[in-house]
Amino acid sequence: MDGVLYINKEKNMTSFDVVARIRRILNERSIGHTGTLDPNAEGLLILLVGKACKCLPYCEHNNKEYIATFKLGIKTDTGDIWGEVIEQQDIPLISRNEFESICSEFIGIQQQIPPQVSAIKVNGKKAYEYHREGKTIELEKREIEIYELECLSYDTEITIRALVSNGTYIRTLCEDIAKRMGTVGTMTSLVRSKIGNISVEQAIKLDEVNEKSLHSINEILNNQYPHFEIDDVESVKQGKRIRLDCIEPLVLLTHQGEILAAYEKVEDNLYKSKRGLW
Repeated sequence: MDGVLYINKEKNMTSFDVVARIRRILNERSIGHTGTLDPNAEGLLILLVGKACKCLPYCEHNNKEYIATFKLGIKTDTGDIWGEVIEQQDIPLISRNEFESICSEFIGIQQQIPPQVSAIKVNGKKAYEYHREGKTIELEKREIEIYELECLSYDTEITIRALVSNGTYIRTLCEDIAKRMGTVGTMTSLVRSKIGNISVEQAIKLDEVNEKSLHSINEILNNQYPHFEIDDVESVKQGKRIRLDCIEPLVLLTHQGEILAAYEKVEDNLYKSKRGLW
């Protein structure tokens, strides 16, 4: 059983919980996902089933869209409302127009410090494990990019839509926006609404999953890798080097629409197998 599932994850479930449920439903051990969601977050979770797991490195991981709500005036140790309040500040009087102007300043490439509750490993241990032990560790800044940032509602709590690069922490973005406003803030809800061209509207709940729910892996492959249709299937499946009329450094080879392998350029028109995907 091979393909892709679009799941609308509910709150109070880890991404691993979802994977475990799908394994039981489909009776398939080989299942992975293209990007985790925190237990308190909702929205789109893309799962790879069976042979589709081999395609993970070539799937669209970038361009993720989130709908987030945050509250001004309080700061927690986790960056979200489920953490312990560690600071409170007054809320400045800022108009919606002024707020939207602040949001526009966040568009583009920038450096972001991951939260203490992230899954980033430091000395072989995840950051959130240190946090659970009451320890604060130093995390290096990471380059991220904010493509779009839109204010959806501006009231006692603020709701934004953010289209961001992979590795962007939305709770940290909410805190940074609040800081730019002259106060502190914490995220109160998060929904992942889109990954690449796939939206949460295309996703289903866990109790709706069956064998007919599977989509083609072609739907989520990163379009930065060009597809190259070939006829010599056996040579590709045997991992032989082949010549292609192509200049791209890496291509995905297909036969009658089926993904066979990823091939990388060696020299001129000569390509070698990087990963079998059939």
